[in-house]
Amino acid sequence: VAVREFSDDRYLLFCTKGGKIKKTALSAYGNVRAVGLIGINVREGDELIDVQITGGDNEVILATRNGIAIRFRESDARVMGRVAEGVRGIRLSEGDEVVGMVVVVRDQATLLVVSERGMGKRTEIDAYRLQKRGGKGVINLKTNEKTGKVIAIKSVVPEDQLMLITRNGVINRQRVDEIRVIGRATQGVRLVNLDKNDRVMDVASVFPEDPTN
Repeated sequence: VAVREFSDDRYLLFCTKGGKIKKTALSAYGNVRAVGLIGINVREGDELIDVQITGGDNEVILATRNGIAIRFRESDARVMGRVAEGVRGIRLSEGDEVVGMVVVVRDQATLLVVSERGMGKRTEIDAYRLQKRGGKGVINLKTNEKTGKVIAIKSVVPEDQLMLITRNGVINRQRVDEIRVIGRATQGVRLVNLDKNDRVMDVASVFPEDPTN
């Protein structure tokens, strides 16, 4: 996480695959020792999957491997100390886990969802009704044998580009505006053609350069 100053009015929002989130003031991490600091207490069997800077009043979306997502206000999570383990962000079904977190900060943004078999879609943020933190969420992508499981979510705008990286080392680059905006409870469209045993492993956003710089 790139940080210029450790202010009291900015926060680090942590997310684990077990559905926990934790919000801590950025200022709590200002004096890092040579051996580091405890950022969050992670229970055995859980893993930290993402950390993002927030302004305290953003909206947050968590998405799961089995195609569920929840949207809630960041203010639903109180500020905690560094060593806390956090609170429940989403109530997971048995065998499910969180694969991504989006902090909604850009106007005109849509939610990109990508599955391991190369399917994906963009959906309007408002299609995900606001819920209270810790709920069960709603359908984000209809997963099946054709789609495979969800592997990533991103907040994107039409000017962005994407790079999809596969297990066999293939990289596919495409423009966000070439991906249709469709409904929430769909299986999406084909984003990349894969060999029989290949899978999409991750997605990276490529932001256009500012021509004024």
